[in-house]
Amino acid sequence: MGMDPFTLFERHINPGLAGLLRFTGLDRTESHAEGPYVWDTTGKRYLDFLGLYGTLNLGHRHPKVVAAVEAQLRRMPMSVRVLVSEPTARLAAKLAEITPEGLEMVFFGNSGAEAVEAAIKLARAYTGKPGIVTTQGGFHGKTMGALSLTPKPEYQDPAKPLLPGVKVVPYGDLEALEAALDEDTAAVIVEPIQGEGGIRVPPEGYLRGVRELTQKRGILMIADEVQTGLGRTGKLFGVDWEGVSPDLMTLAKALGGGVMPIGACVGRREVFEVFKQNPLYHSSTFGGNPLAAAAALAAIEVTLEENLPERALEVGGYLMEGLKALQGEFPHLIEDVRGRGLMLGIEFTDADIGALVVAELAERGVITAFGLNNPKVVRLEPPLIIGKEHVDEALAALSESLKATERALEGLLG
Repeated sequence: MGMDPFTLFERHINPGLAGLLRFTGLDRTESHAEGPYVWDTTGKRYLDFLGLYGTLNLGHRHPKVVAAVEAQLRRMPMSVRVLVSEPTARLAAKLAEITPEGLEMVFFGNSGAEAVEAAIKLARAYTGKPGIVTTQGGFHGKTMGALSLTPKPEYQDPAKPLLPGVKVVPYGDLEALEAALDEDTAAVIVEPIQGEGGIRVPPEGYLRGVRELTQKRGILMIADEVQTGLGRTGKLFGVDWEGVSPDLMTLAKALGGGVMPIGACVGRREVFEVFKQNPLYHSSTFGGNPLAAAAALAAIEVTLEENLPERALEVGGYLMEGLKALQGEFPHLIEDVRGRGLMLGIEFTDADIGALVVAELAERGVITAFGLNNPKVVRLEPPLIIGKEHVDEALAALSESLKATERALEGLLG
């Protein structure tokens, strides 16, 4: 049979990540998954409370999405591109229908980073200006353009020089944003809730304020909904909490229904005018391919039919109550609990404590992870299909994990 898959991963893909997985007790090989559960090759079952960083809104292998992809696979998995793909065209129309008012045009890629790259190019082409304003703690991807808008030295420094013309302002600070805007600013990019930044919810009125400032100055607002979109926060889109309609919106993760990768940049018709002059200004061979489009159409249908945003709000509220109770029980370990819907974060008093808790949860069969831009915060982004029984299962495991972490710290401190 040869070497086990984990050893092959460590040797040929990412030894650093393999070491991190080993530390957190996740040095296993996945076998199969269904709904909110994953099994490894030893037969151990895990409750997935990470949801592929907010991708698995519908859980693993949702039958309607799988059926749609299987049917399309039998017809035509890849587009020839010189003819129009029906599922791709229908998906674009559906996104125009469900996204905030005024967003009518779509560019398809394969990931959130690609959606952000498209937004950068569209903003520059439309305004004729180079500048983009991003936020501290923001995460928009790791391709070169998207990385330039993700201000974390550990990711940026080895890849420099990056895209010029980028300014960084504190998240949630409208005064700082206004001061950063100038005659060279093409766009402001902002997440409705910062995911990798540690599940940071901005002050009430912030998104509305960003919209007003950008409109007043003739600057585009890009809403990065890659992690917040399609029901995660308790509304269909994160900007819906403040009734904001941006000029461009990036989507990915949950859009593919947890079955296919797909990214989309949805925008105002006038911002897409560059494609009239040059239809090939920006393109992607695999972007919006028929298989991915079929998955996305089914995913949207399930999200709306099963009222998943409302479910996220209800079950998320129940989870938040349980987390707050644990914060009260372990105030020396848990500094804060925050979020919206089923996009919640537990901020620990120290990043090492968070890492210990992640490892203890894995031992007890619950998968979580910390924020890429804030390792003190462990995020909980389970599938929106979960019930209160799954929340109870996760909270019981978390309670035991906190007790075990407490004992481990006492042992270290003598």
